[in-house]
Amino acid sequence: MAQVVIIDTDIGTDIDDTWALAFALRCPELDVRLVTTSTGDPVDRAALVADLLAAGGCQDIPIGVGSPGGGDLDQPLRGVAGRQALDDHPGGVHDGVAAMVEAIEWATTEVTVIALGPLTTVAAALQRRPEIAHRARLVGMHGSLRIGYRGEPGPVPEYNVATDVDAARRVFAAPWECTLTPLDTCGSAVLRDERYRRVLASGDHDRLLSAVLAQHRAWLDALGLSELYDQATTPLYDTVAVHLAYNESLVDMEPVRVSIDDDGTMRPSDTGATLRLATSWRDREAFLDHLAGRLLDERRPGRGR
Repeated sequence: MAQVVIIDTDIGTDIDDTWALAFALRCPELDVRLVTTSTGDPVDRAALVADLLAAGGCQDIPIGVGSPGGGDLDQPLRGVAGRQALDDHPGGVHDGVAAMVEAIEWATTEVTVIALGPLTTVAAALQRRPEIAHRARLVGMHGSLRIGYRGEPGPVPEYNVATDVDAARRVFAAPWECTLTPLDTCGSAVLRDERYRRVLASGDHDRLLSAVLAQHRAWLDALGLSELYDQATTPLYDTVAVHLAYNESLVDMEPVRVSIDDDGTMRPSDTGATLRLATSWRDREAFLDHLAGRLLDERRPGRGR
């Protein structure tokens, strides 16, 4: 039976959220019931979500416009999707915090909240209804334990934690299971060479991947990195969190008790919450093969989802 899933995303800041959402839509292990947005301009982020859901034939999935907290964030994809994609979304557009609470409360089984960005909206849902922590678990892309960005030594202030430190502290302290991929593992998830060439080629006949690649190109153009489009993806951090929601066999998991510094650095500590962290790869190449295969929809050839 597929896991009931809510995806919370800050899509539009880094392109990995776009790839991760498409990946989730192509995983039969996941039953995506709701996608919420968080931080910056959550309405513009919701339009990007609507664009991808439409391309993937998943217009029935509701969208929740979440909290704009966490500071004034840069959104390189601002305006790329256009509000029309959101206004015409058949699945409905709702208040993100209320929709998250209701989706968890109404579910007849445990809900997996896959958090792909700062935890502002998730923390607001927990504040509104703390009891939802007893009906859900969190899987997220957050933190840095021993390795930082670009493989440098960690820990470092990781973006999703540092953007809203208070929210991260509250979410990790809630009485639910928290499973995270820190930079130690997700920072090296890159599609290149034959895997990437196959995905690029599929954009000519696959609506969902065509939409992903359009956002990918627009994001690179906005950052002045257009030359990378034909070479490889940038790190697809959030795709590892999606995979952890249904398969942990390709990573080593460690229970680690952590505290969070005011700058967002997550450190091992004698106090704080105990988190399940994917601290190293057992088989990264197998994950990348799996990711490329799911994006290419190899399990269901000819299908749009």
